[in-house]
Amino acid sequence: MTKISLQRRLAAELLGTALLLAVVIGSGVMAERLSGGNVALALLANTLATVGGLYVLIEVFGPVSGAHFNPAVSAVMAWRGELSRSALLPYLLAQLIGAVLGAWLAHAMFELPLAQFSTKLRAGQGQWIAEGVATFGLLLVILRAPAGRAAAMVAAYIGAAYWFTASTSFANPAAVVGRMFSDSFAGIAPASAPAFIVAELLGAILALGVDRWFSASAPDTSAP
Repeated sequence: MTKISLQRRLAAELLGTALLLAVVIGSGVMAERLSGGNVALALLANTLATVGGLYVLIEVFGPVSGAHFNPAVSAVMAWRGELSRSALLPYLLAQLIGAVLGAWLAHAMFELPLAQFSTKLRAGQGQWIAEGVATFGLLLVILRAPAGRAAAMVAAYIGAAYWFTASTSFANPAAVVGRMFSDSFAGIAPASAPAFIVAELLGAILALGVDRWFSASAPDTSAP
């Protein structure tokens, strides 16, 4: 099996994250323009585009870089030894840069100003709990998905979490950063971003702990 260079894996993470943010933000812009003010319809359209895009991107880039597109995922994989510690920081930088580029790409496609900041405040205890729950569930799905089924399960979970969480399930610190740079349907104000990221990281840590607990061997009580 050919070993893929770090440079190519980083390119995959940057490109994949950029395309993911372009899907999320671009579909939000299109949905808002076409929904006639019906927010539920706009969210449904945004959800369907995200589910489809996320599934395809994981399938395409998974064999190259693991298709993390998410600093919380990369951090957990580094903790588990599935990503080298030396590659963690480059992965995070590639994801963050890709997220911002993806926001700019969405703006360019819809002829919006490239440089902008979101004014959409997303704050409050319910929002923070929702982000913790969304990220906890995402990481638990990733860690426990049967071989070959992660892409479909992750996409399906995110689609569901768009609707059952109060925050519409960012579940990704890179997505938070990218969406700060878009004053659109999918945006988040910079003032709201730090609490979202903290909640997401706490959710990821909890998922790692639960996965380890589920995977722990039961003590052998059969011996006399």
